[in-house]
Amino acid sequence: MSLLVFLIGVFAVWRPEALTWVGPHIPVLLGIIMFGMGMTLTVDDFKNILRNPKGIFIGVCAQFLIMPAVAFGLVKAFGLPPEIAIGVILVGTCPGGTASNVIAYLAKGDVALSVSMSATSTILAPLVTPILTYLLADAVIDVSVSSMMMSIVKMVLLPVLLGLGVHHFFENFSRKINPFMPMLSAVTVVLTVGGVVSLSAAKLLDVGLMMFAVVICHNSLGLLLGYILAKLFKLDEKRSRTVSIEVGMQNSGMAASLAVLYFDPVAAIPGAIFSVWHNVSGAMLANYFAKHSEEDNNDELIDNSIKCI
Repeated sequence: MSLLVFLIGVFAVWRPEALTWVGPHIPVLLGIIMFGMGMTLTVDDFKNILRNPKGIFIGVCAQFLIMPAVAFGLVKAFGLPPEIAIGVILVGTCPGGTASNVIAYLAKGDVALSVSMSATSTILAPLVTPILTYLLADAVIDVSVSSMMMSIVKMVLLPVLLGLGVHHFFENFSRKINPFMPMLSAVTVVLTVGGVVSLSAAKLLDVGLMMFAVVICHNSLGLLLGYILAKLFKLDEKRSRTVSIEVGMQNSGMAASLAVLYFDPVAAIPGAIFSVWHNVSGAMLANYFAKHSEEDNNDELIDNSIKCI
């Protein structure tokens, strides 16, 4: 999907007129993505929140502290113009990304913790994201907290709960359509990125390299600081990897949608670029973690064999 996202981004810069029709439908597309996420959740996932509050509490606090703080720092460090700055801050204040659960699985992390963190941060997003955005960006651009809160409820929270309800109450139906949901989510993500890029294609050519630098720094620092914080609170290796991935991978589609709804389309550029990059970096990090897990397991087997001898 990362390749498809990259290609649609290039196409949108080359032929923006072919995808500008997507712009008005971006909130609906995000709703479809979040419905697909809800379809992967179960009531037991939410019970897991009560069973494992420490890991989830640390992870969600890291999510809404590290990424907004890093975003604000990068805005100041790079001296970003207001229309771009608000986009970076929106990426930082959004909940965890929908792809993080897959990346956590590939990284041999704690998938239950990943799902619980995604669900918790998404449920908190209607309250936390507008408030953090207001606190960090009001000096740059006036932010309507109440309006943004209602939009997040409609675009994110309600579709997730609807997907969860379908999964729980219509199990046979959900079993039939679940195999098609990843493909549907992938198509909607690709269309969303294409639509966002097409709305600000001309500006992207001017700020593209700088925005890639900002996005890479934002994502990399989120992954690194999330891991360090988890270790400081004495979480084990699997949970530390999971917190790292959840913190570093944002719901950038939501950030882009909010940017288009409330600000300049140019403000959606950071979310669009983040959508491409965090999938690439997440896959690379998962490969690194998985490789080291295999090495650790092999070392443990050798040690046990030596002891037996």
